[in-house]
Formats: sequence, structure tokens, C-alpha cells
Amino acid sequence: MTAIWSVDTAKFRKNAENVKQDNQLMAVVKNNAYHYGLEFAVTQFLAIGINTFSTTSLREAIRIRKLAPDATIFLMNAVYEFDKVRAYNIQMTLPSLSFYYENLNELYDIQVHVEYENLLHRSGMKTIAEIKELLSHHEQNQNTNKMSIVGLWTHFGYADEFDVTDYKIEREAWLDIVEALLAENYQFDMIHAQNSASYYREEGIFPNHTHARVGIALYGSRPYSTIDETVIQQSLTVKGNIIQVREVNQGDYCGYSFAFEATRDQTKLAVVDIGYGDGILKSRAKHEAMINGKRFPIRALMMSHMFVEVDDSVNARDEVILYNNDIRVDEYTFKGVGANSEQLSAMNHDSLIKEYR
Repeated sequence: MTAIWSVDTAKFRKNAENVKQDNQLMAVVKNNAYHYGLEFAVTQFLAIGINTFSTTSLREAIRIRKLAPDATIFLMNAVYEFDKVRAYNIQMTLPSLSFYYENLNELYDIQVHVEYENLLHRSGMKTIAEIKELLSHHEQNQNTNKMSIVGLWTHFGYADEFDVTDYKIEREAWLDIVEALLAENYQFDMIHAQNSASYYREEGIFPNHTHARVGIALYGSRPYSTIDETVIQQSLTVKGNIIQVREVNQGDYCGYSFAFEATRDQTKLAVVDIGYGDGILKSRAKHEAMINGKRFPIRALMMSHMFVEVDDSVNARDEVILYNNDIRVDEYTFKGVGANSEQLSAMNHDSLIKEYR
């Protein structure tokens, strides 16, 4: 018996269709498509009419190009391997004025998206004045061998936060910049800002924007808890198997470092063949697993095993569900286990059996 990571392909595609609706999406496929598999995800997204992709890795961008020769591919991290960016027709962020001036001559024939920093402070032009300086300098550059400015973008860091005003602040700052630049007749082939949370909060794409840049919702996790579970469906299942069921008595300690102390005699513990070495976060093990449709508390987590306290209905060889559409990744995000992407990224695809159904 070996623990399994599996995806229902039809459900994955159906969820992506429901997320997309009739909108133009840029599918975020960074970090091996949230560890769903780059080839799998790109193929599924192409099948439902998404042909614009973004990632943070040039290596992944090149892999996408080989999978999708006609796709638009946007690299959200700036790189210095300009020849490869040109060779594979990758569009790239322009992260700062200094990057532009320092690499002006090397950026020829590369299509760039001008980035606005906003509240995340990770990358981008700091002010509209910097953006205008860049646009003006580029326009006045008489060199026929120069970069092309095709896009304008930012990233919202607080769209999933409802008890602070930061999303309102970053949203208004960004929309003011877009409105001001368009009013001065600057033109961009692509304007994009919205992540999954903003896309759902706004019930679609902003005016004057070409795309929403959606990640986690396409992979079946809600970006915030008030979205109904029926709107975004999880196709992923992570499950282990019960090796044996053992009895312990009051006062017995189970697991490393006295992880669990039995408080009654004849306590039944299922020994399950999955642990933190397979990517189950310790914070996730403070909650439940599902066996035969019923939830039972996880009592201890080890590298290759966990203990789950069970009752007489549970037997050896029963399946133990850590994640599926009834015990979802996003449920535990909202319970404080870790971000959707953190839980997905933790999975060890070298130790788990990986299958697409």
C-alpha cells in the first residue's frame, strides 16, 4: 500500500470552465502549475480556450512554449537571459526604471509589460511618474532595435483580506493609474491585475482590462471563504491506507515526543501510511481525516505514518482521505493550516503515487 495523489481530469477541466466563463483569463501555471503538473494543466487549459499563461520561471516558460506554440506566455519575474526570452517569444515584466536603463540595449525585440509596484512592494515602478518617464524615454528612443511595450500590470496583495482597507487602497491606486494613462492616449495590448480573489470580488474583469490573471481558483481552491463550495470544485484527492488498527490504554503515549496521550482504555488508533515526509503539514495534522465518509481526529504525525483515533467501524486497509472535495484544501486554509498554495506545494510527488484519472 502506498499513499496516492490523484486528480479527476474531467472535474479539473469542468472547474476551469466554470471559473473562466466567457472571460479572457491568463492562467497562472507557476511552480509546476501549483504542483498539478505543467503539461497536464496547460493541456487542460488549452482545451477550454485559455491560451495565455504566466509563470515566474523562464525554464517553465520555455516548457509552455513547447506545449503551446501559439500561446501568449508572460514571465512575471525579470531575467537576464535575454537571448532565450527572444528565441522562445516570451513576454516579460519590466520591474523597475533601473532595470530598464541598465539593460536598455539588451532588451531589443523583447515584448515587455510595465509593472506597477503597489502595496505589495515586491517589484515594479513606484509611481505613475516613473511609468511616464519610462514611456516617454522609450518613445523618444530612435533606435529601431528596441523593446516593445505591450502590457501594463500589477499584483494585488490584499484582495483576499476583508477586515482591512488595503485592497480598496491598492485597487483605487491601480485603477487611477490605468485611467490616467489611457486618457493620455497610451495604449497597451494587455492590461491585467486581478488574481483569483479580486476576480471573484469584482464578479469579473475590470473595465479597460484585457485579462484576469487567475491561479488558485483554476486548481479548485476558493481564494476566500464566503465563496460557495459549489462555485469552485476541487478535483484533487490525497489519500493513504490503514496498515493496522491498534489499541492503547489510558496514560499511553503515542508518536514521537509524547505527541498523543490516551485518556481512556481501549482507545483505537489507526496506523496510516502517510506522513510529513509525503507532504502533510504538521498544522494540517491538528485536524481530521476522513474514513468511510466520517471524520476522525489525527492524533500524531510522523515522517511516513500518522495515528488517527477511530471507532469500531474502521478496519485495516480502509482508505484515509486527507483531501478531496468533501474535505478540501481551502477548508484548512481558512482554519489557519496554511495558504492553499502552501498545502499544495508541500506534497512530495516523489513519495506519493501520482495519477490522473
